[in-house]
Amino acid sequence: MRQYPLEKTRDFGIIAHIDAGKTTVTERVLFYTGVSHKIGEVHEGKAIMDWMEQERERGITITAAATTCFWKRTYAPDTGEFRFNIIDTPGHVDFTAEVERSLRVLDGGVVVFDGVAGVEPQSETVWRQADKYKVPRICFINKLDRMGASFEKSFASILDRLTPNAVAVTIPIGLESDFAGIIDLVRMKTIKFLGERGEHVSESDISADRKEEAKKWRAVLLEKVAETDDVLTEKFLEGGEISEDELRTALRKATLAYRLVPVFCGSALKNKGVQIVLDGVIDYLPAPTDVLPVTGHDPKTDEEITRQARDDVPFAALAFKLQTDPYVGQLTYFRVYSGMLEAGSYVLNATKGEKERVGRILRMHANDREDVKEIFAGEIGALVGMKNTFTGDTLCDPDHPIILEKITFPEPVVAMRIEPKTKADQERMGLALKRLSDEDPTFRIKSDPETLETIIAGMGELHLEILVDRMKREFKVDANIGRPQVAYKETVKKKAEAEGKYIRQSGGRGQYGHVWLKIEPLERGAGLLFEDKIKGGVIPREYISAVEKGVREAADKGVIAGFPFIDAKVTLYDGSYHEVDSSEAAFKIAGSIAFQEVAKRANPLLLEPIMKVEVVTPDTFMGDVTGDINSKRGRIEEMSDRMNVKVMQAQVPLAEMFGYVTNLRSMTEGRASYTMEFSHYEEIPKHVAEQIVEGRK
Repeated sequence: MRQYPLEKTRDFGIIAHIDAGKTTVTERVLFYTGVSHKIGEVHEGKAIMDWMEQERERGITITAAATTCFWKRTYAPDTGEFRFNIIDTPGHVDFTAEVERSLRVLDGGVVVFDGVAGVEPQSETVWRQADKYKVPRICFINKLDRMGASFEKSFASILDRLTPNAVAVTIPIGLESDFAGIIDLVRMKTIKFLGERGEHVSESDISADRKEEAKKWRAVLLEKVAETDDVLTEKFLEGGEISEDELRTALRKATLAYRLVPVFCGSALKNKGVQIVLDGVIDYLPAPTDVLPVTGHDPKTDEEITRQARDDVPFAALAFKLQTDPYVGQLTYFRVYSGMLEAGSYVLNATKGEKERVGRILRMHANDREDVKEIFAGEIGALVGMKNTFTGDTLCDPDHPIILEKITFPEPVVAMRIEPKTKADQERMGLALKRLSDEDPTFRIKSDPETLETIIAGMGELHLEILVDRMKREFKVDANIGRPQVAYKETVKKKAEAEGKYIRQSGGRGQYGHVWLKIEPLERGAGLLFEDKIKGGVIPREYISAVEKGVREAADKGVIAGFPFIDAKVTLYDGSYHEVDSSEAAFKIAGSIAFQEVAKRANPLLLEPIMKVEVVTPDTFMGDVTGDINSKRGRIEEMSDRMNVKVMQAQVPLAEMFGYVTNLRSMTEGRASYTMEFSHYEEIPKHVAEQIVEGRK
């Protein structure tokens, strides 16, 4: 039986820019909720949620880790325990796919900010990802004990760069080394965190010297919340008193409707403020019953279906992550949207149209496993032994099929050649690469048809470095790797049409395939689309998928310099067939010939990945850094001050950014730093494109 009602369940993720303190926050959550009895520190390499060797060595989160814990409100413990299903996500841009898939299956988010830096580039990326999946969120301005911390500046950066709907619900008492606690603006109380690890929460009345500041912030809170509720608006305008419960209820309603974002503050490292954020998760983030019923479509009729978050309706879940476990084999993480699942039963993988038996169901605590007999709506778990289920597949009741919306992932931007060191490594490498690409949808493997070398592609140098390191440690594969290369793409500039014919006569049965294709450019990020507009059976239906296969294979090899084609729509609109000589192979070749011809006629061009770069540098070196960015074909978009340093936002081609860290350090005496994330693909200037094409010959 279900132990915790759905209304008392919260599925949320902790998301942020790298080094904002996400994992430190999660470690405090585990300690205060009683999951762990000792706080694991990231800087000591002992964080529970950073369980991979590479994470502990580097002090960064690489893979999203899930856990379950329980919490009672600090201000009203008699309301009972709430169940939290938490995912701690990576902050580094190279592992953005982990954030993407986590947000797809979570109902809410806690966005963590560095109290010194405020909003940083990856903060904006995770915020946009949360917007895309319509995830209600609360904010936590962390690290207010650090030198240079400013709650007001960090809060202003959220208002300015992310949303004007942010509203402070707690404010700090003191800053930097004087940071002593917080003021709760909803309850108008001073909250302090006592004991060696801040485990004892004490509340008292606000001191006289803080009263005016608290009243000023609370007035803004009341005004913003009142604007979202007609009854409160009237009360506010008439000067009536808004009660604590009314304020909390209206703020919850506004948060769930994406109209307001509550902002908390504290310092996770110094054990201050985290318990109040947990109260905020209960008060303002949605239960599975608060979010809209999940929608999907019937695999047979394509009609839209909705499923309520209830246990007594047909089972539907989304597999969102694969992970290789050294003890139990492959784990398939999944989120249950409706119904319940028992160990030993059968489920339908609606995406693949295949039935699979559920062996064991696990509840995960980072890399620790707990066997459960059944799992219910609104829960996150892992399955052992699913052979054909991959990221984005829908699992459902075999008698009530449904396909949920898949997860979309960004295209890889960096590639490198890889080769095994020995014959034994060669055999193991194929298996290792297959396993890693199954786990990570942004990791791609392909073979260069000319040199027969293996090429791996990912989201950045660190991403590929970690994967090669995992091959060595987990799969015992030693490999030599080449220099990182940019993953260029090809596309077209205008519309065109072309014919593809493949006719062979060899005495006896011949080969006959004949197609007409149209191509047109699409907006950036659209990928390569194939559309079938054949009417009247001029090409039989069984050959159309062969044409698409031929088109996609030709598109993978490109027409200018062998780079994959993107952002174009190819339409099959005419052709002919021969009753005896036509075959799938002939139409596949005809599709390939037609694509090469139509792409050449449509003004093909090369695209390169453009990166969003943020450089933080002392004022003294500003001129050198700016000049260097300009020399790299970069465009500086914004400059701002942060304490005694300059912060520069720029767009720079990835091809110019390899080895930038060494360059920047030598230019600034090691005092500057930078972060970089993928922004978009853009047309390459003609003279640069000519050099790339020449280099490929």
